[in-house]
Formats: sequence, structure tokens, C-alpha cells
Amino acid sequence: MLQLNNINKRFRLKDAKQSNTLCATDPRVSGRFFYALKDINIHCTAGQVVALLGANGAGKTTLLRVLSTALQADSGDICIDGQAVAKDLVYYRKSIGFLSGSTGLYARLTGFENLRYFGELYGLKAQALDTRINELVEQLQMTDFIHRRFDDYSTGMKQKVAIARAVLHQPKWVILDEPTTGLDIKAREVILSFIEGLKIQGVGVIFSTHDLSEVERLCEQVFVIDQGQVQFAGELQQLIQQGAGNLYQSVLSYMEQSA
Repeated sequence: MLQLNNINKRFRLKDAKQSNTLCATDPRVSGRFFYALKDINIHCTAGQVVALLGANGAGKTTLLRVLSTALQADSGDICIDGQAVAKDLVYYRKSIGFLSGSTGLYARLTGFENLRYFGELYGLKAQALDTRINELVEQLQMTDFIHRRFDDYSTGMKQKVAIARAVLHQPKWVILDEPTTGLDIKAREVILSFIEGLKIQGVGVIFSTHDLSEVERLCEQVFVIDQGQVQFAGELQQLIQQGAGNLYQSVLSYMEQSA
């Protein structure tokens, strides 16, 4: 199991004027600090897809960046199988794959060259790496463009390569920040099917999305986050029932409770 326990994260505001302006409109501001995450607890078991829901600015991306160790929490622990990851950060980073809002891939390289480069950073050997890349090219339907320069790709093409990069090393847990945003219907379907495949393989997936149809299709567990706090944590069906069978209304009601 992958867990976040009592995670807190704050950011120092640039100046007193900014603090005073925000303090009047946002309860997360106190003094010279913006409290982005407050006592966050979430979990994901192997082979489970977990959704993080909430409005823009709710804290989802900050939470995922903490989970990926791109950001360090001010307090709280990340645990994997009951052990704090701080004791072996290298092992933890090898155990996860992370897709952020920006691809972080190189525009002048082809998609294949990008995957070769990052695969070598992961420590994968040449033959095993080529085999793995070919598997992902087929699964994510990248054959037609994988040897073209990355800078010439569409949004969907770039996202497919970015997802392939995140799972090259076959991590036990995958963290995805809005993986289907801005994609057309075909590309979106390929990525959702790929996530379903990860689930079948026993990989745990934590992802953020604004598309509730994706949640209904993929997820068992849901966490609704608003103003840096978890407003709901539980099973998808429980959340739906609380909205009298309407997932949209139920999610909206939890977001409005802290408004």
C-alpha cells in the first residue's frame, strides 16, 4: 500500500501586500504563508485506481508533487508497504512513475530517442530497454510517429510519450496529473485503456482529473480535495449514493462545503 499520512505543505508569500490581499479572500492564508495542504491522508493499494477530484487550485497538483517527491512536505510521511520512504528514497523513486503537467521531454529528439535516453537513466540495459519501448509503442499506439521529432508532435502524441516515459521502468505505483486534459477522443481512449491495463497488471494508480466519466470507468476509491483538505475519502459508490445517484452533484456538494 502507498500512503500519505498527515501531510502538510505551506509556501511563503512574496510580500506583505500579497499576504493582505489574499488573506481577505482565501482562508488558507495565515500571516506570510499560504497553507496549500492540511493534514492530508490518502492511500492506494496494488491494482487499484484512485482519483483525486477538486477545483483548480484545490491542492491536487501540490499533493501529487509531494507524492512524487518533487516537493518535500513540511510535515507528515509517505509510506510504502508500511515503511517511511524517507528511509530509502532511492528505492521509493524507483518504485513510482510520475506524469506532471509538463512533459519534461526534449523537443529536438524523437520520441524514441527520448525514451531511450530516460530508459538509460533508469538503468535499463539496451536489449531490455528496446523491448520495453516497443511494448509501450504498441500499447499506446505510437508506431506512426515515434521516430519523428518530438517538437512536431500533437498534444496527444506528446502525452503518450510522456506516459511511456513514466512507466518505462515498470513501477509499482503510477502518479498521473490530469493525463487526458486537452486530448481528442481517440487519444483519450488509448490512455484510459492503458490505465486499465496497468490495473490488470497489479499497478496502483493515483490520478487527478476533472472528467467524472473517467472516474466512473476506472476508480474504486475517490478523494475530493478542496482548499487543501480532504473533504471526502471513500469508495466511488458511496460518493455516488450521497448524491442520490448523481456523482456530479455529490462532488460539487463537497466542494461547496468549504466555500
